[in-house]
Amino acid sequence: MPKLSDRVGTFTDSVIRRMTRISNKYGAINLSQGFPDWDPPKEMLDSLAKAAYTGPHQYAITFGAKNFRDAVCAKQSKAIGREIDPETEIVITCGSTEAMMSAMMTICNPGDKVLVFSPFYENYGADAILSGATPIYVPLVPPTYDFDIKLIEQGFKDGAKAIVICNPSNPCGKVFTEHELIAIGELAVKYDAYIITDEVYEHIVFDPYKHVYASGLPGMFDHVITCNSLSKTYSITGWRLGYLIGPADVVDGARKVHDFLTVGAAAPLMEAAVNAFKLPPEYYDDLKAKYTQKRNRFLEALDEAGLKHNIPQGSYFVMVDISNFLQLPQFEGWTDLAFCEWIIKNIGVAAVPGSSFFREPINNLIRFHFARSGEVLDEVARRLKKMSDLLK
Repeated sequence: MPKLSDRVGTFTDSVIRRMTRISNKYGAINLSQGFPDWDPPKEMLDSLAKAAYTGPHQYAITFGAKNFRDAVCAKQSKAIGREIDPETEIVITCGSTEAMMSAMMTICNPGDKVLVFSPFYENYGADAILSGATPIYVPLVPPTYDFDIKLIEQGFKDGAKAIVICNPSNPCGKVFTEHELIAIGELAVKYDAYIITDEVYEHIVFDPYKHVYASGLPGMFDHVITCNSLSKTYSITGWRLGYLIGPADVVDGARKVHDFLTVGAAAPLMEAAVNAFKLPPEYYDDLKAKYTQKRNRFLEALDEAGLKHNIPQGSYFVMVDISNFLQLPQFEGWTDLAFCEWIIKNIGVAAVPGSSFFREPINNLIRFHFARSGEVLDEVARRLKKMSDLLK
């Protein structure tokens, strides 16, 4: 048989999605792949029902239906304090996953370098490789996940074309401060590079932390490519509606890439989702309150189980340190992947091995998410409590 491309041998399938399949096999509670277990807002469901019968059901404009682009730009213009042109500065994509891929393929040539924080959402390295670029990893150091700005400057000095910032961060829940983003932004301007942001958790940020839009910082819009989606804010991960916002020349290129990757996002779903942007400010306040409650409940469950953890500043993910369990005789020599598989089979809760997020040889961390109903989190607490018996 002919040899496959070299690039597909340089990364694996998604470990996150693999853990979901294992979770489903054993009937575990899936806290590996991050999606909520409640319905979208009623306003969106009603619009979806209407669109099912009245359409549109054919192709929309490739780079996004006009009413949908207008709605996204109106919301995000207010957020960043700058008018975003729906005709030249946005492209609607099939989720933020495609937005990130389109961004990488638009700005990267074979041999270029892209800075990626580690830990990272597993797609970023693969996106860089598929674009012909080389990912260069900058450590976010547990448990506080701080970074050394000197390493970022060195990366730009070495020719990095861009840096990817997931803010709030999946998997570690870090919220980048205004000071940090300004410092990175100054380097991007100095070395004529791009910042590619992934901001899908923009509305899931816990007090006293605040989400800062890199594209809204003074003088930064022309250096920032924003990737985002409706998936997490409106509980529609399966709708696959995302967008890329940036300077007109970047968006022009991204529209070309997007056109040949997917043609366009689903027309009836865009029509149904327009109502998301008509929701009142209270919706976002309630979302924050809901996730704050879930975070606190889940951290309490981890404490009861003897599982050490960080305290996420944003997103709905928690990094858990399993070092004390790996020191037990029955787990001696185990990898984090083996431990996650054991939890699924014996405890009935699914997590993701932390090694899939780190470039460094990290084997003592796993990631859970807490985007589950109160009843499910109560059951998770009951199941995890059994782990504390192992430490006695």
